[in-house]
Amino acid sequence: MALSAAAVLHAKGRQQPYKLTDSPGLVLLVNPDGRKYWRYNYRFDGKQKTMALGVYPDIGLAEAREKRDAARKLVVSGIDPMKQRKEAEREKRVREQETFKAIAEEWLERLELQGRAAATLKKNRWLMEFSYPRLGDRPIAEITATDLLEVLRKIEVRGRYETANRLRGTFGTLFRFAVATGRAPRDVAIDLRGALIRPQVTHRSALLEPGDIGALLRAIDGYEGQPTVQIALRLAPHLFVRPGELRQAEWQEFDADAAIWTIPAHKAKMRRPHRVPLAKQVMEMLEELWPISGDGRFLFPSIRSSERPITDNTLNAALRRLGYDKTQMTAHGFRAMASTRLNEMGKWHPDAIERQLGHVESNDVRRAYARGEHWAERVKMMQAWSNYLDDLRTGAQVIRASFGRKRFG
Repeated sequence: MALSAAAVLHAKGRQQPYKLTDSPGLVLLVNPDGRKYWRYNYRFDGKQKTMALGVYPDIGLAEAREKRDAARKLVVSGIDPMKQRKEAEREKRVREQETFKAIAEEWLERLELQGRAAATLKKNRWLMEFSYPRLGDRPIAEITATDLLEVLRKIEVRGRYETANRLRGTFGTLFRFAVATGRAPRDVAIDLRGALIRPQVTHRSALLEPGDIGALLRAIDGYEGQPTVQIALRLAPHLFVRPGELRQAEWQEFDADAAIWTIPAHKAKMRRPHRVPLAKQVMEMLEELWPISGDGRFLFPSIRSSERPITDNTLNAALRRLGYDKTQMTAHGFRAMASTRLNEMGKWHPDAIERQLGHVESNDVRRAYARGEHWAERVKMMQAWSNYLDDLRTGAQVIRASFGRKRFG
């Protein structure tokens, strides 16, 4: 006998649960507390099964019948409606786990496990934050190049061309990861090549003329700030490593006997160990620094905590105190200074200079054949470079004594 809407409404709870039947197979289960549940009873593969259809009054009689009819059609077609529902729920959970944000976070975690620098991780997270409001909850497989472009255009219209282009490249890396792990059919970011305004390349400021370099070195000698910062400034032109590598330098990385600083792979931008020959002048500066910070981990510890190095901006701030603004000289500019002057000298093999700068050959074929580090030439070059800087600082040729090798520590 078919149920009526009134019968469903007025069904009251009893001491024991009971059922009201609506043909064919639809049942209203009434609990002692008066709660009512729709159920569909059916047979499949010779087994009696019961499928939940919802709770009354959220699901009324008419809607319950529609759900029952849809399930019956599946049974007639040889499909188990409960199995299909579980499969749909599983697919939904998978889609939720394959959203743009979920995969981006997974990719970032993998970068961290691979030992990427903290600064690199921070930059990638910052870039991804631009895309989460619009793309974060969407399945990555459904995202199109147009969707990505809408995110990038919002950045571009604010004049942040470099950020937009960096994010486009990051999108490409993320989608290639999604393709490799079976969560996206293709890298749609590749379709955006040429779609964005290319930023004008602005080279980091550096002093390149010998007279200007000499004046800078003399100004550094007169720096009156923290002694460790002053020595870091003095070392920067002699070593011309990346500012992050210098500020994070640890005493355990230095071999005083061999006069070599080995920057470990996880600190180097190219993710490979980088060796720096130490000229006599550098060794003397390290001897000077040892009594100040030699009992700790870092050569240049933060004034707030010896467990952390100086900040990214410390050396740039020191240059500003010396009167050099960001259009004249930056901490990174010591690298351009060394590269320019060493190449113009014409005494050193260009590959030796590039290796000392920690650069990696961009051409895959040439890199395969250019594995030599030009180490012997680099040792001579670094000593000659320090001698050259001394000459510029004094403004004249100097006579140097033959110093024996020192040991700091």
